[in-house]
Amino acid sequence: MTVSADGLPEAAAPGAPAPPPGLVVVGHFDQPPAYGINRPGGADSWLFTWTTGGQGRLRHGGTETRAGAGDLVVLAPGVAHGYGVAPGAPRWAFWWVHCQARPSWRSWLRPYDAGAGMYVVTPTPDAVHGRIEAAFRRMLDDARWTGTEAPPVTAPGEEPGEESVAVAHGTAARELALCSLEQVVLLTAGAAGTEPPRPGVDDRVRRAQALIAADPTAPHTVHSLAGHVALSPSRFAHLFTQQIGQSPMRALREARLRHAARLLESTDLSVERVAAASGFASPFHFNRVFRDRYGRPPGAYRGSGPMVGS
Repeated sequence: MTVSADGLPEAAAPGAPAPPPGLVVVGHFDQPPAYGINRPGGADSWLFTWTTGGQGRLRHGGTETRAGAGDLVVLAPGVAHGYGVAPGAPRWAFWWVHCQARPSWRSWLRPYDAGAGMYVVTPTPDAVHGRIEAAFRRMLDDARWTGTEAPPVTAPGEEPGEESVAVAHGTAARELALCSLEQVVLLTAGAAGTEPPRPGVDDRVRRAQALIAADPTAPHTVHSLAGHVALSPSRFAHLFTQQIGQSPMRALREARLRHAARLLESTDLSVERVAAASGFASPFHFNRVFRDRYGRPPGAYRGSGPMVGS
């Protein structure tokens, strides 16, 4: 929950410099209550933090948030910020990354804009925490890669130190590290934005919904979905429509349209390729149903900003 930052005390390290914008710097800290950073001039790079234990407090411009385990907080460049262990918390353990954000990430972060360029992505389900943690560990390993031998690999079960930091110097190491960070952004923003299941919905209907959501471009049919949940096609179609309020094939079309909208927002694929990659055999049909759903054709949508979920 975000609140006013007016009462945030001065951090323990006023004016601490941030890494220059061209670098990718990743680290894991586990800090005691006295820890704090204050940057009145902000930073030239983006800062991503993922809390694994304890609680942190972050201020960005006039916005403040507390971060607990499983929270991703992102601070955009050029705004005064500060962060540290939250008052009353015994510690703050967190991964952090300074880098330049890829342009495609902004559409994923935008729904979590808390103001002044702070993005608070929460809550993320426990089910994805392990994979997010693995992505940060891989980022730390890849940032240390020299390009002459195989990238280092953290031994399974090995915990990062209280202050583990790596700087990705080579181009390949930077890109590998950013690929891991992109996974973090997608996993957190995608999972946090998932609507909670409706109460009272049959488990078989939920499983069918999950199949559609996991791969909307697959050649799903009423018969194939019914087979996956051990129902007859007629019983499945009736139960799904009764409980969800739309037929299975209508739900599939909606999922494909959302998938197409995401591709339009985050890639430069042609409209024809977006249609094919989203499960639409006919570009003409895709253009028509997309316009019906979002109020404008795919080409115009691409230049208008994200509307997914609207």
